[in-house]
Amino acid sequence: MKLLVCISQVPDTTTKISFTDNDTKFNEDKVTYIVNPYDEWYALVRALELKEQLGGSVTIITVGTTSVEPIIRKALAIGADDAVRIDMEPKDAYSTAKAIADYASDKAYDIVLTGKETIDYNGSEVGGMIAGLLDLPFISLATSLNVNGDQAVMEIDIENGTEIITAKMPVVLSAAKGMAEARIPNMRGIMAARTKPITVLAGNTEALVEVTKFSLPQPKSAVKLIDPDNMDQLVELLHSEAKVI
Repeated sequence: MKLLVCISQVPDTTTKISFTDNDTKFNEDKVTYIVNPYDEWYALVRALELKEQLGGSVTIITVGTTSVEPIIRKALAIGADDAVRIDMEPKDAYSTAKAIADYASDKAYDIVLTGKETIDYNGSEVGGMIAGLLDLPFISLATSLNVNGDQAVMEIDIENGTEIITAKMPVVLSAAKGMAEARIPNMRGIMAARTKPITVLAGNTEALVEVTKFSLPQPKSAVKLIDPDNMDQLVELLHSEAKVI
């Protein structure tokens, strides 16, 4: 079985976000980057579990410059067999998906996995675009994945229940919480990652989206504490200030 796992580099969740150049560029000063957790904890680990169960190989792929190689080595240390880096700056979801789809189009992967979204832009677009460009079925937000012959059997959470979806491979899916449990690289994996191959390919896909300006969300307002004996004030504030989202 051939599995392709798409990973992305994202700022650590503790990063204090700011912008430069008149709010048109993300400020990377003192930012620590990590593997996108949804890609690492769920998509990659489940792919490794399937490889251990059924045999085959797990390849990771990412779009980025040389700056992403540390996160590639982290994914290799967890257990991926090899890696592909498309050498270009990821400008938007489409250019990223197109670069990955162009690479995967003639490689006969059985399953292409992504995390459900990246924690920086939260767009949840790349997986669906890859599937569309490859003309393959796409299952979004899968919480489990098993293989039965030439069928991929997946579960997704729906309101008040779970939906089971079966699709003939090849298939593309995005992995959500529940797909697998996170793994920590051990020393053997870290040492082995140093010699695992990384294929670097030129990328030149065109972006369809241009960022004109970033802005931070409005700061949260202060919490108002109401004495539990003062219900009249609470009711008044619920009528005058509370917002239904």
